[in-house]
Amino acid sequence: MTETTTAVLERQLLLQFGERLRRLRKARKLGTVQMAQQVGISRTTLAAVEAGDPGPSLGTYLRVMSVLGISGDLALLAGDALQAAPVESAGARSRRARPIVRVSVTADTSRHDAQDLQSLVLHEEAVRLVREQPELVDEAQETLKRWLGGRVSNTTSLWQEWQGILERRSWRKVLGRSRRAQELRQASPLITVLPAAVRARVLADVSQLKKGVTLGATASPS
Repeated sequence: MTETTTAVLERQLLLQFGERLRRLRKARKLGTVQMAQQVGISRTTLAAVEAGDPGPSLGTYLRVMSVLGISGDLALLAGDALQAAPVESAGARSRRARPIVRVSVTADTSRHDAQDLQSLVLHEEAVRLVREQPELVDEAQETLKRWLGGRVSNTTSLWQEWQGILERRSWRKVLGRSRRAQELRQASPLITVLPAAVRARVLADVSQLKKGVTLGATASPS
């Protein structure tokens, strides 16, 4: 497996992390109301954290981790324990192999996770692009008008909802993990504004993730 730092991988890492927090909460038999109260956040924010939403702040994620008793893992990264040894110290001269830490990242194709991850990242890329180039929203609206001008289909109601999304720039409605957000992404005119190269890159990255990606340093031979 090769290492990668693509938006696809970063997004899947956050999704996996949110899912882990949700499982830990359930293992501790904490309901969402009780958990949100202990953390000091709303149930909506807790749902966003457990969905791996990049919207909540790092501090919010840390507070959730603290209530679940796993904040110490992240504290190691920010503390002195992981600082490099001074150049001339015995630690720096040591030939002992570094500890190996590996994280396996993959998308579960049996639950259509990979397909939804692909759709989610494509829309995040499209939203980023239209924020930089607002005129591209007009292009997406023209595409939507053509679609709505055809025969009525099962996706007509979704296209009609897209009219309001594009007009109001309500991007959060399509960047969530809810079933409705997934349905909207499946009927989306927004990703038509993406350059072919961006779409090809995302598809290639998701394809790699289906096989599994391992992150971590390998030990040097002593």
